[in-house]
Amino acid sequence: MRAREIMTSPAVTADPDTPVREAVALLIEHGFAGLPVVDADGRVVGLFTEYDALHGAREGNGVVTTVGQVMTKPVEVVSPETTVVAIGRRMLTDRLRCLPVVEDGVVVGVVSRRDLLRPLVRHDDAIAAHLRALLSDYAGHRGRWTVEVVNGAVTVSGTFTDQAERGVITALARTVPGVSEVDCRSAHTMAR
Repeated sequence: MRAREIMTSPAVTADPDTPVREAVALLIEHGFAGLPVVDADGRVVGLFTEYDALHGAREGNGVVTTVGQVMTKPVEVVSPETTVVAIGRRMLTDRLRCLPVVEDGVVVGVVSRRDLLRPLVRHDDAIAAHLRALLSDYAGHRGRWTVEVVNGAVTVSGTFTDQAERGVITALARTVPGVSEVDCRSAHTMAR
């Protein structure tokens, strides 16, 4: 797997003259760890990270600073063809949270730690985890049901107080993004 397959694209960027407050708003709004800082030609000249934002706020003493004054530079970049293994090694070794992806000198995307983790989790696993959390909250953190998910089809197995509770569990399951169908089975149905 390569950077081009997992990167966030197009990249949200800042320029050196962007006020720190605006760049922080972009970080928060998009949930990013960092923004590539690009010049007028789209070439990466730095990286504005959460650390840079905090450092800039501390050093600013109330004065609005620009991204160019606090950005990290020089910045490490990868190409769209860089392997995920190589990216992971660089992130771990250098304690990086994101790397700009550059092609022909121009930023085309960003790879974050979260992007590296996504391929490790199957879609069905994410659905199951989300539904298990909902059911745990509903049941007061007593493990009353098991959850299986195959291609978005959910099977909830266990003991249901009555038909109304079965309906509530079905409705809860349908609120989870990616669920295509729901089957609630009583514990004695499973034994067949």
